[in-house]
Amino acid sequence: MAQEIIFAGFGGQGILSMGKFLAYAGMDCDLNVSWLPSYGPEMRGGTANCSVILSEDPVGSPIVTDPTALVVMNRPSLDKFEKQIVKGGLLIMDCDLVNREIERDDIEVIKIPAQTEAEKIGSKKIANMVLLGALVEKTKIVSMDELLASLKAHGKEKFYESNKKALEIGAQYAK
Repeated sequence: MAQEIIFAGFGGQGILSMGKFLAYAGMDCDLNVSWLPSYGPEMRGGTANCSVILSEDPVGSPIVTDPTALVVMNRPSLDKFEKQIVKGGLLIMDCDLVNREIERDDIEVIKIPAQTEAEKIGSKKIANMVLLGALVEKTKIVSMDELLASLKAHGKEKFYESNKKALEIGAQYAK
């Protein structure tokens, strides 16, 4: 089973980190992985997205044109990528920052007030992890335990506990 995922938002929201931690978890689970970042000239405030492919089969190209899942943290990203999601695919969005309704009715949509949830934990900067938790819970491409192990191995230790809480909250939205 393969998952082709696009994470998208503004620079500084942790878009590339979301993809990177999922890619690390996939590698740690012996899946074939591709992580392809893309960002505008401004690191913070410019647009940013990354494509992640996790598959048991070899990955032929790192470019995702028909994502099975899309995670968006702003409206411009939704406007750009919504039409690309495969029929029956998954859209996870931060409804605190995306201010329009979804135009499609052939995909599954999970709306999460990620900024609000992250602020309850202590920082809006971990809103990305709330969304990542929902993605992992819904797709089961890796287990939450595998993602947490990857986060512990590849992330900063001082942020582990807050990131873990954020992932768990996101997972609750996907159940």
